[in-house]
Amino acid sequence: MTRAIVYTEFGSPDVLHQIEIPEPVVGSGEVVVRIEAAGVNPIDAKLRSGKRPSPPIEEPRRVGTDGAGVVTSVGPGVDGFAIGDRVAIRDTLGTYASELAVPSERLTLLPDSVTAAEAAGVGIPAGTAYQSLRSLGVAEGDVLLVHAGSGSVGQAAVQFAVAWGATVIATGKPARHEQLRDLGAIPVAYGDGLLERVREVAPGPVTVALDGAGTDEAIETSLALVEDRDRIATIVRGPDAASFGIRAFSGGSPVPLTEQELAWRAEAVPATIALIAAGDFVVELGQELPLDQAARAHELVESHAADGKIVLVP
Repeated sequence: MTRAIVYTEFGSPDVLHQIEIPEPVVGSGEVVVRIEAAGVNPIDAKLRSGKRPSPPIEEPRRVGTDGAGVVTSVGPGVDGFAIGDRVAIRDTLGTYASELAVPSERLTLLPDSVTAAEAAGVGIPAGTAYQSLRSLGVAEGDVLLVHAGSGSVGQAAVQFAVAWGATVIATGKPARHEQLRDLGAIPVAYGDGLLERVREVAPGPVTVALDGAGTDEAIETSLALVEDRDRIATIVRGPDAASFGIRAFSGGSPVPLTEQELAWRAEAVPATIALIAAGDFVVELGQELPLDQAARAHELVESHAADGKIVLVP
């Protein structure tokens, strides 16, 4: 039997529970992966709580879309993967489990130098950051303001933008400033006076902004600094982004991602895995918890009580 985390009602982290289900049967174009690490993302908690709208629950609902593990079975029509391969999983519901059937196009082979925990931390954070920066046209010479720079998406955005030649100013609490400097950003503290602090450290006009904080302060500061509102985006304030005249990428936005944006999110995973293997990208790892402590993992994510990517280990 396979162990999986599910919920049957929306609510607090306590609605998560572990059940046993039949082992996955590999289908055409799929492989079965023995999960070694599942990435815990804020969207997982928002869906579980009902804060992010989703269809009514008609059967036990699985959790998690990012993970990594080892291929145990290969279905017909699959090329490029074999039993024993280590892989990263993206955009496949149900990674909070001991095994999962995954469409082969959502897998990336892992080099030996990339751990399962690192790979499980790539999908949503790196995909969101990479796509957002591509959509905003971030390039050499830009001055980018990243709100919530020390979060998983923020750290990925900092690293991509620096690699592409942009100057990055990133907000975060003072205890995280040294880490932001290590990633190549100019750190500033959020809170009263943010606009003035950004202006003081910016080497020139701020040309683009990405909001991962979702606060009025973040939106207002971005609007005050960036002349072209088409180069301001939020990944949190989707429902009301249009009222500010800015863009939203997911974050509850009523505007779906384009085919190109979805392609960028997919492209980000192998690109990031290669950068990690080369020593040119860092996934900050946080706590590793057993699978049956998924509720505790969600408590940590919702309370912002832990730094780094939290992963569940079956």
